[in-house]
Amino acid sequence: MKLLYSPRFERQYDEAPVHVQQAFDKQVMFLLENIRHSSLRAKKYDEASDIWQPRVTRDWRVSFTSEGDTYYLHTIIPHPK
Repeated sequence: MKLLYSPRFERQYDEAPVHVQQAFDKQVMFLLENIRHSSLRAKKYDEASDIWQPRVTRDWRVSFTSEGDTYYLHTIIPHPK
């Protein structure tokens, strides 16, 4: 799989705390290897738009869509409680 980052994702990543950036860098490797990796807890967030949302940390999530062999990362945001 390949990754493409939206401008919005890149901006949010740059603004995220360092510990979130580090966690994302680790978690994205699991995503590339296996979307079902237990630490990701990936789930389909929006069935109609085919948006997935895996866990970065307990409090942060990434949203992405998939097309062919590419994940398009859209956002990295705090998880609403």
